[in-house]
Amino acid sequence: MQLSKSELIINADQSIYHLNLRPTDIAQTIITVGDPDRVSDVSAHFDTIEIKKAKREFVTHTGTMNGKRLSVISTGIGTDNIDIVLNELDALVNIDFSSRSVKPIKTSLDIVRIGTSGAIQPTIPIDSFLISTYAIGFDSLLHFYKSDHIQHSEVQEAFKKHTHWNPHKSTPYVVKYNLQLGEKLQSNKVIQGFTATNVGFYGPQGRKLRLQTEDENLNAKLASFEYQGKQITNLEMETSGIYGLATLLGHRAASMNCILANRSTGEFSKNPQKAVDQLIAYTLERLTN
Repeated sequence: MQLSKSELIINADQSIYHLNLRPTDIAQTIITVGDPDRVSDVSAHFDTIEIKKAKREFVTHTGTMNGKRLSVISTGIGTDNIDIVLNELDALVNIDFSSRSVKPIKTSLDIVRIGTSGAIQPTIPIDSFLISTYAIGFDSLLHFYKSDHIQHSEVQEAFKKHTHWNPHKSTPYVVKYNLQLGEKLQSNKVIQGFTATNVGFYGPQGRKLRLQTEDENLNAKLASFEYQGKQITNLEMETSGIYGLATLLGHRAASMNCILANRSTGEFSKNPQKAVDQLIAYTLERLTN
């Protein structure tokens, strides 16, 4: 079936609409970062850089490191942007732009998020590395797709009951990382975590400046939730969307978090740039060696 021009939007130079990339511009291993300025922090480790492209908040560098081809792409903040990035990355490898049709043989990408995060458990140290083995999304993104078969409904129901979840908010969904890719990234330097993906930085993460939050005890409820030994460990804004869409599309995804803040203790990293740089170097080493 041919996809219409309003569904698959291709630019005049045959690049995909938002990312401004052509199929040959990306590697099969993709690193995503939220901050466009962090793209160059990652690609500075590459041995070669063959492509640099940018459009809006989406900046892409593709090159090689230790003989492995890699792409690093900025997503901006939030799962709404993840919807764009994941769908367009998949289109670049699994849709024939000439015929505007889905390819019969699919390509699976490795997608690794490198991002910052705040811990909600007091035992998680500042500047530590955490891999999200599970993620719970408080956004509604995954509910717009046929996704019940990849959601962990028993955890979701237990969470809603524990927190007395407000029905006016989106129904939380729980998804998990790709075990095979995750094992490449794990070591004794990395904490295994259960990550909460929030829809905002302030109220949705329990921060109060001038506005009162709907549930002032939400972070305490998150921290005290436990299901079969799993506790929610940290807060950020993209992982659940990455895991959900990657799984539905047949890609492998894992999220690496640098813990810059601990919300339960009130601490913040003394040198956040150094901590993030160390996570970048660690992740690249695990992916290319």
